Formats: sequence, structure tokens, C-alpha cells
Amino acid sequence: MTKKIKYLLILLLGANFSMNAQFGFSHEVGAFIGGVAFQSDFGVRHDFKTNAGNTGIGVGLVHYMNFAYRAECNCYTPETYFNDHFKVRSELSYNSTKLEHFGEFADKQTLAGAQLRAMKGEAKVTDVGMQLEYFPLSIREFTATDGSWAPFIGLGAHYSFFDNNTYSTLPGGLGNPNNVYPRYLPDGFSSEGGSTWSVVSSVGTRYKLTELSDLFFELRWQYYFSDWVDGLNKNPDLWKENKSNDWNLWFHFGYIYYLD
Repeated sequence: MTKKIKYLLILLLGANFSMNAQFGFSHEVGAFIGGVAFQSDFGVRHDFKTNAGNTGIGVGLVHYMNFAYRAECNCYTPETYFNDHFKVRSELSYNSTKLEHFGEFADKQTLAGAQLRAMKGEAKVTDVGMQLEYFPLSIREFTATDGSWAPFIGLGAHYSFFDNNTYSTLPGGLGNPNNVYPRYLPDGFSSEGGSTWSVVSSVGTRYKLTELSDLFFELRWQYYFSDWVDGLNKNPDLWKENKSNDWNLWFHFGYIYYLD
């Protein structure tokens, strides 16, 4: 997995600097941290305990291509709508969420309820990818005005490497079929990990802190093209409640620095 991440990073950075050489733009770098609400096969859909309990933390590093300004000449680029309203973001991020079954079925004082309460997991996901961000207000005016705000929306794609650790606290663990909630038999759980593509969509805002630095706040939805990120996957042909793949909701804040 580490070799794949390094290879993807080399491709992203190579593409960024190649574009810089051809078209001219400036660079911004930053970092962020925040909370993650993971929506998966653990728990009950639309249940408050599930949404509040299956939460974790996410961190990341970001790089932006700013088309409104050319660092090599310390000057603005030709004024076009694209240059003044769009940025391209590259990202390396990581999120980790410990998972449990919450809700009415896990609360039942039955064998099935005990099996669900004993089943635990942890989804650890490393992402690398890019997204295009649209700023409705002028990027030039924002850059020139300390204390200003710049709302944005974004859309992009990530490649996600996931590790999961699904287990049961009952004696014998998940190796004993009697400990497994019947709907996850015979092969509806895994701790093997893997990788998948994901799509990200975000809304947020920047705040101009100084001439060369911003704060940013972002709410992001991420949808994985796999239902194994959490380590559970009921057979959707048998159990119709398994309607969608895993996804999560991020809220984070970060710091951006403009490179000369």
C-alpha cells in the first residue's frame, strides 16, 4: 500500500509542476484536521446513536494550484473567468473511525442483540486525490483583502486505501459462527482491507488571515465505490436494507500558506 501511495503522489506532483511550467500559476500548501462521521453497515440507518457513536478523526495535507497569480514573475495572470474563480486541489489525507452496532436491534436482550453488541470494528482510510474548487467571488479580490471571506464548492475523486479490523468480544471471536449475527454469515465480514475509488463533494469557505495565509473550513461528503471499507457487507440480494456502499461526512478546518 505504501508503494502505491508514493507512486500516486509522484504522479500528482509531476503533473502539477509540468502544468506550472506550461501555463504558469502559483502554489499554496496547507494542512487540516477535523471530525468524521462514518456511515456503514455498523448500526442503523438514520439512527442518532449510530451517527453520534461511529465518529472518528481525519487529518490531511493539501496543495493548491492558484491560476490567478504567477509566482515566477510575481504578477497576475491574464484575467479570465476560470483563472479568477477556480483552483485545483491535491490531497493526501487519513481518517480513522472505531465502529460499533447501535440502535434498536443491538439494544435487544436476545442472542442476536448480544452478537451485534459484541461486534466491533475500525475503519482506517488513506486517501490521495484531486478536486476542482469553484469560488463564486473573485479570487483576486479575496487575495488582496485581509479579513475577507471566500466561499467555495468542490468536486473530485480520490483513490482510497483502507484497513479494517472487524472482531467480536465474545469467546472465540468471529471464528465461532455462533458469535456472528446471522445476516453476516457466511462471508459478510472481513479484516483483509483493500483499496477503492471514492468521489468527494465539499462546501466551505476561506478566511484571509494575512497576505500569505488563509484559514479554511469545510464540510465534505465522501462516497466509496466499495461496501467493504468498514469490514462488513451483507449480501444485498438477500438483505434489502444493505442499499448503499460505505460513505462518510467530514467537517474540518485548516491553514493555507501561499508560496512565493
